[in-house]
Order: sequence, then structure tokens, then C-alpha cells
Amino acid sequence: MTAPFISKPMLVEEQWLDFNGHLNMAFYNVLFDRGVDQVGDILGFGPAYRERTGNTTFSAEFHLCYLRELHLGDQVTTSFQLLDYDAKSFHFYQELTHVDGWTAATGEGIGLHIDQSGPKVAPMPEGILAKFAALSEQHRSLPRPSRVGRVMGIRHK
Repeated sequence: MTAPFISKPMLVEEQWLDFNGHLNMAFYNVLFDRGVDQVGDILGFGPAYRERTGNTTFSAEFHLCYLRELHLGDQVTTSFQLLDYDAKSFHFYQELTHVDGWTAATGEGIGLHIDQSGPKVAPMPEGILAKFAALSEQHRSLPRPSRVGRVMGIRHK
């Protein structure tokens, strides 16, 4: 896996456009989520894991910053940088990058490992924790993105 992980390219779809002709805000989240799904497959959190164990992952929190508009047919990738993790959760940062190299949006999230029988937050199996440990080791040398930990509010002068 690359450090940070970079998703396969994805295209902005026509049904995702808003009345202004650019990507609707909700679908930035869709693109980020599809990128996380690709990481989840590598870590062992795919649909087969859910079917086999009754466990899955949920988003607990996600902060998104829109930096630049995307339009129909734009090709993008998402990055994934693991910032921290423990037995039940993981903290990560993402960037949505246009094929031309500019950043369209950034996101920061907390994911939870869930036992669906509750549903309740539950510890991850050792095999998945070992994959998180390896990913953490790969990402440890990456600089902490400046957009991590941003506070939302109106900036009064």
C-alpha cells in the first residue's frame, strides 16, 4: 500500500450534479467513502467480512472542507492517511484530488468497528489490528496535514 493510500480513479457522474452544474456537496462524501471502501478491502473490512462476522465499520464523525468545484466527467482520486487507531476506532485524513493535480476537498474522519448484533462499538480482530499496525508504521513518517483538527466557526475580525 502506498503512503498515503491513493484510490483508483473515479469519475464525477451526471446524476451527482446540482442546479449550479457542479458536484453537489453530498457526493463529495460519496467519493471520499468510495476511497475508504478501497482501503477497507485491503484492511479486511469488505462485504465478505460483514457477512462472515456480523461486524462492520460505521462513520462516527467526518469534517469536509470544499476547496474547488468539480464538474461532470472530472476524474479524481482520494487519498487515505491513517493518523491514529485503537482496538475499536481509527482516525484518518483524506484529500480528493483532480487528475490535473489540484485538491478539490479534504476530509477528516473517525471510523468505528461495530458489532451489528447490538449494534455496539466492539474490538477489531487481531488480524485486522495487525494490518492497522502495519499501515500506521507506513504512515508514521508522513507529515501531519495542516487541515487536521480544524475548528468550524465564523472568523470575526
